[in-house]
Amino acid sequence: MKAHAIILGSGTSNGVPTLGIEYPPSFLANPKNHRTRSSCVLEGPDGNVLVDCAPEMRIQLIREGILDIDAVIITHTHADHIMGMDDVRAFCLKYKKAMPVYTAPRYQEDIKRIFPYAFEDFPEGIWVPRFDLQDVPPFISEGGMQIETLWVDHGPIPCLALRIGDLGYVTDVSNIPNEAWERLKGLKTLILDAVRFAPHPNHFHLEKAIDVAKNLDAEITYFTHLSDDYDHDLSQSELPPKMLLAYDGLKIEIQL
Repeated sequence: MKAHAIILGSGTSNGVPTLGIEYPPSFLANPKNHRTRSSCVLEGPDGNVLVDCAPEMRIQLIREGILDIDAVIITHTHADHIMGMDDVRAFCLKYKKAMPVYTAPRYQEDIKRIFPYAFEDFPEGIWVPRFDLQDVPPFISEGGMQIETLWVDHGPIPCLALRIGDLGYVTDVSNIPNEAWERLKGLKTLILDAVRFAPHPNHFHLEKAIDVAKNLDAEITYFTHLSDDYDHDLSQSELPPKMLLAYDGLKIEIQL
């Protein structure tokens, strides 16, 4: 049985192009250098699971023609991963029910603080997002998929990583603990944080990401959460074999 991962956004927290920076026309001419904030959709045989709600979530889903979301996974509550959550109300209105949102208890508290109105009563006819907050189990069963949940370090905070069949999704990571490391072996496809060229305290930089990719040895590794250090085609040509740069709209087949 097959599923797909669609990379909605492959960019770092500022997005690319970044505000206030003048870029060469040749950089801007390449669509793959236009990166919205990091997010993906898992298209299962029975439904779609959204992983993180980037600020551009509405634009991302419209761009990819995705009309249904059955559940949301929030990896952590930094702004670039949750500030699109208000747009979940469109699906709450469509389905007339709350959206299941899987995340850690500490991040549930953040969501309640940032979106308090999503948990309040409103007059009939006024729709706000409704979140059915759920703790993260070892496996999330949604969309006809068994989504394995793993915890990695994102600087001083925990961040969810996922394994779905033969694909691993590891965004926002500075260290992969042994338990998660073992579950990320034997993949066909690994999607991995590689935020910039210089070392970063809370993310893998390119050299570190390449080293991790070599050791996990997936058939193909896509680097994501990319800053404007990366000029897609030029940077792609300098990567080792079996390693590629992700881009907005990339669709990857998953064998469940």
